[in-house]
Amino acid sequence: MNKRAMHKLTYGLYIVASVKDGRPNGQIANVAFQITANPVQVAIALHKDNLTCEYVRHSKVFSVSVLDQTADMIFIGRFGFRSGRDFNKFDNTINWKIGNTGAPIVFDHALAYLEAKVKHELDVGTHMLFIGEVVDADIISEGTPLTYDYYHKVLRGKEPPKAPTFTA
Repeated sequence: MNKRAMHKLTYGLYIVASVKDGRPNGQIANVAFQITANPVQVAIALHKDNLTCEYVRHSKVFSVSVLDQTADMIFIGRFGFRSGRDFNKFDNTINWKIGNTGAPIVFDHALAYLEAKVKHELDVGTHMLFIGEVVDADIISEGTPLTYDYYHKVLRGKEPPKAPTFTA
């Protein structure tokens, strides 16, 4: 099987963030999609070993910031290649706020955000699939969404080993 065929599926790049005991954390994710319109529900997938997954499981809330093509590899690396266990991703060098659910929302390089309350969790092996009801959303700026294809071809980005699309 040629697992690179999975790269032909359409993906975006997002920052999924949550909070635990007042401490925010977030990560880059490429799985976020709308499931229903009434009520509006979205799904996200997070690796079970990631700190953000622990935070979402604990708090039952998350935000999704839809990244745009202005996001550079330094910004992506902050959320995608560093662990919140060792590094405060939410210091005063980025623009963010606590949303209505208590989850942090990242504004830098973001076109839009949404906040959701977890309604269902599904263990899918290495990852947890969370389905959340959207309780708030807004447009931050106009621009072009950052796709996984753009990330690979233009930014020359690679998948970390915990990404759902990782191939050795």
